[in-house]
Amino acid sequence: MKIKKITLLVISVLVLTYAGIKVVKKINLNSDYKIGQPLDSLNGVIVYYNGGVDNVAERNVTKDNYNLGLKYQCVEFVKRYYYEHYNHKMPDAYGHAKDFFDPKIKDGELNPKRDLIQYTNSSKAKPKIGDLVIFSGSLLNRFGHVAIISKVSENEIEIIQQNPGPFSSSRETFVLKKKEGKYKIENNRLLGWLRKE
Repeated sequence: MKIKKITLLVISVLVLTYAGIKVVKKINLNSDYKIGQPLDSLNGVIVYYNGGVDNVAERNVTKDNYNLGLKYQCVEFVKRYYYEHYNHKMPDAYGHAKDFFDPKIKDGELNPKRDLIQYTNSSKAKPKIGDLVIFSGSLLNRFGHVAIISKVSENEIEIIQQNPGPFSSSRETFVLKKKEGKYKIENNRLLGWLRKE
């Protein structure tokens, strides 16, 4: 009987913790900002504040009915950036952040769903400003994350991102290393990058 009660208690705690995390990820815990407030920009394309990472507003669609994604998720920013800055429409206008990277595509080949050249982390091609970087899912974010490279130096890159969390910055830097002729962005979740040629 004790084992059943302990098991039931553990399951109850886990369920309540999971439910609590789901609720917290949807609300705005940072009273310094309002959802939809401009935070940053790259080449005139604005990064908006989203509050909790799971907060979802309406779908953002262009005047010509191209789907940019859900306001103000990370996918919406990178697709809006590519649409406004490069006049680029992705053939597959849907999908979660992690789905932007196709593991079946070899380094330097075309990703037909995105109509962009895909590079793996690590790659012979050095990351460039404007490249779209893709992160895998995690325990607390199963959908992954996408951002745009805003700066590149010999030993680091900077990204600009939308929806990094209510207290995180729109800019983040990562170490860039070159080893045996290949470039690697130091982040275990970073799958690779996409580029408009």
